[in-house]
Amino acid sequence: MERITLNAEKRDRTGKGVARTLRREGQIPAVLYRGGSSLPIKINRKELSTLMQATAGEQVMVNLQFSGGERKLALMKDYQVDPVKGDLLHTDFFEVSLTEEIRVTVSITAVGEAIGVKRDGGILQHGVRDIEIQCLPDSVPGHVEVDVSGLEAGKSIHVGDLSLGEGIKILTDPGELIATVTTAVVEEAAPAAEAAPAAAAAEPEVIKKGKKEEEAGEKA
Repeated sequence: MERITLNAEKRDRTGKGVARTLRREGQIPAVLYRGGSSLPIKINRKELSTLMQATAGEQVMVNLQFSGGERKLALMKDYQVDPVKGDLLHTDFFEVSLTEEIRVTVSITAVGEAIGVKRDGGILQHGVRDIEIQCLPDSVPGHVEVDVSGLEAGKSIHVGDLSLGEGIKILTDPGELIATVTTAVVEEAAPAAEAAPAAAAAEPEVIKKGKKEEEAGEKA
């Protein structure tokens, strides 16, 4: 797995006001988690934005470089973005050890054009977009590619069909759907002969109603 170095600094103050001040200064407030503990840190916004644009949501190992030579290995766990402006607001990191297995979620990318779409005019439908795996940090894939080119109409690919290599255990339910090709269903118009009895069935109601109206006229 690729590793990228980010310069980080520890911070002893937290809160919304502090976070706003940091962002004005070109820093992004972040938290580094390890087990049940957490360490508030700050990272240069430009460096962090460059990392996120380059990785495009893939899992990447990060070397957090602190002043004094201290370094911590981590994975990006989560991040928050301003819903209106799209600005990065906050980031969470999870500290890891190269000798300890971790649980992490990786995205699924479908590659190729399904034969059931190209040849049979079917529709490719996607299921789960990511899966949870367990492995050593260096074995974590940036993403999982699933080749759908051989997928025929009516066929599916499930999590249980994946093989990610030695040392990587898939924790997601193997029955979860990843991709399938369905055929378009065309609704046929009902034959005229079938529609006729319905019209005939409605006729006695009209006659009955007319009879009641005539009886009412006679009583009046």
